[in-house]
Amino acid sequence: MSASIVAQFNCATGECPRWHTDERRLYWTDIPSGRLYYFDHRTGESCCCYEGRPVGGFTIQADGSLLLFRDQGNVVVFKHGEKERTIVSHIPGLETTRFNDVTADPEGRVFAGTMSFGGQNNGKLLRIDCDGKHALISDGHATPNGMGFTPDLSQLYFTDSRLRRIYLLEFNRSTGELSNPKIWQEIAATDVPLVGRSDGMAVASDGSVWSARMEAGVVIRYSPAGVALERHEIGTPMVTSVTFGGPELDEVYVTSAGGKASQPISETAGALFKIRADARGRAEFRSRVGL
Repeated sequence: MSASIVAQFNCATGECPRWHTDERRLYWTDIPSGRLYYFDHRTGESCCCYEGRPVGGFTIQADGSLLLFRDQGNVVVFKHGEKERTIVSHIPGLETTRFNDVTADPEGRVFAGTMSFGGQNNGKLLRIDCDGKHALISDGHATPNGMGFTPDLSQLYFTDSRLRRIYLLEFNRSTGELSNPKIWQEIAATDVPLVGRSDGMAVASDGSVWSARMEAGVVIRYSPAGVALERHEIGTPMVTSVTFGGPELDEVYVTSAGGKASQPISETAGALFKIRADARGRAEFRSRVGL
């Protein structure tokens, strides 16, 4: 089934699509431009609702506000179209980098990746607790990216795009600890033109893993055992992330990159796409940081 364009803002790096069940809106960010957009499912309208510092990722808070994870380890609450307050002003060691993908856990904590810099594999995976304090989970990453919990909440998938890997870690819900990382999938460099680099991801209610594939222009659905089940052509090569949305969580939304106005890689690059899928997602866990 082919993908259709929902909105086209020519995003340089469209990322982190999130379905807001209260508002029936799909939010996503264009990281380099420092913009946040939404698509209103009820009206069909899309618009930019935030311009400022780069937002690598965001979560939806338990009170319906958005928690924006920006550059230099900065975390702020965004509500009613305005920055409401700062939760974390900065994190030492992140002065020259930014957050990338993030996800909330069932208790309201947030796991957040940070980009590597200086040509080194010095990206980090952090946990931001509900009181705003942070803890280092692991480091030595290249490009920390998409995450998602298994349906039984015992494990967390964690993607490193530049290393072309998806890890599976044991998750302790009571403490927030992650342990015993194993490589769930590793893509050979020679296979990138066909299956791409794993980027953002979503886990469906049946446990299947939906992985956005940068460079290959596809979203691939995998079984929990790692077997490819479906391949969805998106229509632009730089596919960045994927999430479930719509009132029944049976629509798959896909972000893309490469839409720089000066030299877009294609007419559809940087658009937000939608796939009507024979699958259903799960509502995102909501963060409770600072509440």
